[in-house]
Parts: sequence; structure tokens; C-alpha cells
Amino acid sequence: MGYLKWLGHAAFELKLDEKLIYIDPWITNPKSPVKLDDISRADYIFVTHEHGDHLGESIEIAKKTGGTLVSIYEIASKAQEQSVKNVIGANMGGPIRLNGLVAYLVPAFHTGLPTGVIIQGKEATIYHAGDTAVFGDMALIRELYSPDIALLPIGGHFTMGVKEAAKAIELLKPNVVIPMHYNTFPVISADPNELLEIINRKGLTTKLVILNPGEKYEF
Repeated sequence: MGYLKWLGHAAFELKLDEKLIYIDPWITNPKSPVKLDDISRADYIFVTHEHGDHLGESIEIAKKTGGTLVSIYEIASKAQEQSVKNVIGANMGGPIRLNGLVAYLVPAFHTGLPTGVIIQGKEATIYHAGDTAVFGDMALIRELYSPDIALLPIGGHFTMGVKEAAKAIELLKPNVVIPMHYNTFPVISADPNELLEIINRKGLTTKLVILNPGEKYEF
């Protein structure tokens, strides 16, 4: 059984096909329930873009655990310069094969070399949207990858807000959505229950799973 654990902001711990994965591991974020010292294993560390609240402690985790850092080529190159041994630099496009898992970097509309990431395993296909506005080609992401679970920002100001996240759900049609990137700071305050109201009003079948930092969703 796999799980997603929200670590606050956009940081997640993912167990998929027995691989332990961290995505955008800003472990020192104000909402984080864990400390860097609590992390002793990571098979893969994904970074969606170079902003500090997403790059976070990925370098430290990769060095500490020997896990492989996966990101856009320029970020991966900078990681190598900081003595990270196991690095995969890629770009948006075709598959990244990871010892039984397959990942894809997909577009995101933001700054800081932005991407989203699709992680496909036998247990589920996960889409972490990174920091992004809503965009029409999310429908293409659905067509190509059919994500079971989508991790979507809802805090606004720097990313989608609640209204835009609802449109993203319409385009992606995932089975489950977990909101992220909200309430870390006042400027990105949001109420995920407002998103639930829109989902219900529109008659969407996607299940909204609202996590508190430290809580898991098992699949």
C-alpha cells in the first residue's frame, strides 16, 4: 500500500511501489511536522523548480541518504556542483525511467525553471503540479498520463487560487485531489472547503482530500 504524507506547503513524502520519495522537500517550512534529522531514507527526491520554498533541503537530503535528485537539467547541474552524487537532470518531454517507476516533467506556468512532475508506478500515478497557474494543456496531461491523484496549489498570489484549482480539476479529472501551497503565510491564505463547495456545485466526481501537515492519504 502506498501513501502520500503532506509535510506542509508543497512538500510531500510519497511511498510508491516500496520506493520512498520526497517532492519539493522544504522541511524547514513553518507548517512542517518533521525535521531534517527525522529523514534517514530517500530513494528519489524531486524538485519542481529552483525557488527556495521548493528546492528546500533537497540537497541535504540527497547527500544524507544517497537518494537520487531528479529535476530540470539546470537544477540538477547545480546539485552536482554542490557534491550531490546521484543526480538525474532531465527536461520536459519524454519518460525518465527510475528502476520500475516512470516520471515525466511537465509544463508549469511560473518562474524559476518551473515544472510539474508525473510519477507513475503500479500502485498509482501521481501529479504534483508544482507552482503554476491553471492552463488549458492540463487536459493534455490528463489525456497522456491519467493521474489518479493530483496535488494542486490553491493559495493564490503566486499560484492558482481556489477558483482556478477547480478549473484544473475539470481539466485533469483525477480521482483524488489534495490541496497544497496554502496557509503557510498570510499572503497565500485559502480555505480548501471553498474548493469542496465548487466541486460539489459543479457536480465533479473528484474526491477532495484535505490533509493537515503530517497526515497521510493511503492508496
